[in-house]
Amino acid sequence: MTDHFFNHELVKLHYYRFGSGPKAMLCFHGYGMHGKQFSVLKEKLGNEYTFYGFDLFFHKDTILHDQSISNIKKGLSKLDFIQLMNAFCKHESIDRYSVIGYSLGTLYASVLAEGNASRIDQLLLLAPSFLKIFPPFQVLSKNRIANYAFRKFFMSRKGIHLTLDFCRRLRLIDLKSHQILSSEMATSDLRFAFYANVTYLRHLQVERNALIQSLNKNKVDCFFIFGGRDKMYPNHLADEMIAKLNTAKKITIDEDHDLVNQNLPAKLYELIYDH
Repeated sequence: MTDHFFNHELVKLHYYRFGSGPKAMLCFHGYGMHGKQFSVLKEKLGNEYTFYGFDLFFHKDTILHDQSISNIKKGLSKLDFIQLMNAFCKHESIDRYSVIGYSLGTLYASVLAEGNASRIDQLLLLAPSFLKIFPPFQVLSKNRIANYAFRKFFMSRKGIHLTLDFCRRLRLIDLKSHQILSSEMATSDLRFAFYANVTYLRHLQVERNALIQSLNKNKVDCFFIFGGRDKMYPNHLADEMIAKLNTAKKITIDEDHDLVNQNLPAKLYELIYDH
């Protein structure tokens, strides 16, 4: 595995390259993780794919050239993100590729697929959070007053705990999710990253019909992967979309939300090659 930077006018994008296969796969990790998250795939699939694992915005070593609050509030457009990925692929001499995303990473992966399906062979979506956008996040990211209150409140450790406890009492999250989110927002830097992600990425919302049409037109193989014990993203979320896709498959594995682990490579290998 090697790590690199791609210096773009928008961002200094940090990424890892691993595997040595002839096919390219772009990897978008989950919240609080980093570009190495999918390195578990190297041993099983590294002869078939060369993987490019990005540190997403506000994660690890990827840094916006302008990380001011005012710039974060402007947000990232879908076009800007797609152009960033096109520039990256030109930099790495990548023509066609597959895409894998986990949880938060499925937001990036689905937007890229909506705009660039003509270049994509396979789309693998694990715990696809883009299918379930929480309404409070819409208000907190788009309403100016709500966003200001959100920033002030979430910079407080006490504010985070009160919010998570409230969400659990309403059964919006389970105990496992409460524990994960608490650890992912334990420090002021992590809490700022949470605020920045919700605010900066608010424009990265897929238009479902446009995505479906693009995937069907370009005959992209789509795989939806869920954890059977994942309370945040149950597998029925994909049913409506899958019914409209020409080449899509859904599998549910015996895991909770933490899908990217030592069991994943064998599952993916079976899924891809059985398909």
